[in-house]
Parts: sequence; structure tokens; C-alpha cells
Amino acid sequence: MVVSTAEAKNRLPQLIRAVQAGEDVIITRHGQPVAQLTTLMVAKRPKVIFGGMKDIIKLYPGWDDPIDEDRFLAGDF
Repeated sequence: MVVSTAEAKNRLPQLIRAVQAGEDVIITRHGQPVAQLTTLMVAKRPKVIFGGMKDIIKLYPGWDDPIDEDRFLAGDF
């Protein structure tokens, strides 16, 4: 659909409904295209699955034991 800027100003709600229905709207000024209304492509976030990393991440015994600061700074841990 091609509309002038004046027509777009007066019919914006209808143009938005047309875009939602899948139609592209080209807005012209003095017969020259200046803008296009089109649907917004938004990436959907993946669904979070609790326990999805079970058996993939392994925490070995002692992983949360305190580290001596001197050994840590010396790189001996």
C-alpha cells in the first residue's frame, strides 16, 4: 500500500492495523518514497528449562572449599 504523508497522518491507526495483518505500507512525499511501515521482527527468547544442564555440568567434591589467600596469590591452588 502506498500513501502520502498527509494521508498517513490522518489514517495512522488503519495503517498500523494493515501492517499487523502483514501488509507493507510505503509513505511518500511529493510522490517520492520516504518511509516504510513493516512488521517488526523480534527474536523470541528461548524457553527456560529448569534442570536442562543436569548431567552436563559436574561439580566435583571440594569445589567450594575455602582457598588460602597466600596459595591463591602464588598460583598454587
